[in-house]
Amino acid sequence: MDTFKILHHDSGCGTGFQPVKTQPSWPCHARRGLLTTPNGTIETPVFMPVGTAGAVKGITPHHLKDTGATIILANTYHLLSRPGVDAVEKLGGLHKFMAWNGPILTDSGGYQILSLSPIAKIGDSGVEFASHIDGAKIRLTPETATKIQNRLGADIIMCLDQCPQFPCDAPLLETAVKRTIRWASICKKAHTNPNQLLFGIVQGGINPALREQCASELVKMDFDGYAIGGLGVGEGYDNLLDITARTAQLLPPDKPRYLMGVGTPADIIVAVRAGVDMFDCVLPTRNGRNAFAFTKTGPAHLRNAANADSTAPIETGCDCYCCSNFTRGSVRHFFNVGEMLGPILVSIHNIRFYQRLMTEIRQAIESNEFSPWATEALKTYQSTYQ
Repeated sequence: MDTFKILHHDSGCGTGFQPVKTQPSWPCHARRGLLTTPNGTIETPVFMPVGTAGAVKGITPHHLKDTGATIILANTYHLLSRPGVDAVEKLGGLHKFMAWNGPILTDSGGYQILSLSPIAKIGDSGVEFASHIDGAKIRLTPETATKIQNRLGADIIMCLDQCPQFPCDAPLLETAVKRTIRWASICKKAHTNPNQLLFGIVQGGINPALREQCASELVKMDFDGYAIGGLGVGEGYDNLLDITARTAQLLPPDKPRYLMGVGTPADIIVAVRAGVDMFDCVLPTRNGRNAFAFTKTGPAHLRNAANADSTAPIETGCDCYCCSNFTRGSVRHFFNVGEMLGPILVSIHNIRFYQRLMTEIRQAIESNEFSPWATEALKTYQSTYQ
């Protein structure tokens, strides 16, 4: 069964779009698609809210659905740490556990090799963590990461990869790429759940040759989709855009492409133009918990005294639950008195902002107007959210 179908390429993009002054104009590869999973069909380009430990922080699944989210993420390492895969199975599997009847993607734990590097020991066979909770040993190999995800039951699962730090010495980067390729082959062989899509992850830092090598080897393995990993870790905006554009075009046009963990509005827009279909990021909820709201005209810092008597919503024209029912003044009050409702409301607004952004992107592609739309949108987003 074909799980990914391209509905439309933006034929009006041309080649005159220049995302940053230091980069050449890129050909346009923006596209709309449908990604079919056992628990629902996803319109792409799509933004996926992050529910690392089995919940998107501070938001009920009901409110999450109301934002327009169609697919969410969870993380293998964190679910393995607590409550454990046995407990998730006993509680009815990941969809029941999260009370989410739509598609779910689980990351393999590869990013934790970087983010938890002080408590991780990596070797050619896998990685061993000293749990960030109690110091207990947690061992992830390509086989175990795959089998755990098979048991959790997500719709899309990821190969275990080695996400290198930035900057990274050339020998260490080459080792990370070799491991990522070898581990992907092992994951492919270990994958036994035919109802799950398995994605390979392209690593290689900002080295175009290593990215090409990694992509070439993964494409030979014929995964259900491909992710671009190891970006958004300090390499800088220009490098992120350049490597994303280069790598996306190394991947099969008939398979979904996923840019992992990268997600300012400007990042998403330029990556869509490069041909990326899927995105995730913690920014909407992390910033929401800190009274930082995304709007089309720039960020709103809701703790600022200027909002104390404001009867306006966070964003005029936004149809989210927060903007439909609360004022800036009331939201500011909730933050000032430590009421948990404040972070919840701004997180809901921010996720809805991202879903509205993705709807605009899909509509612009469909009408062959993505390039002029993106040029205008980036005038705000590049200056205010980078």
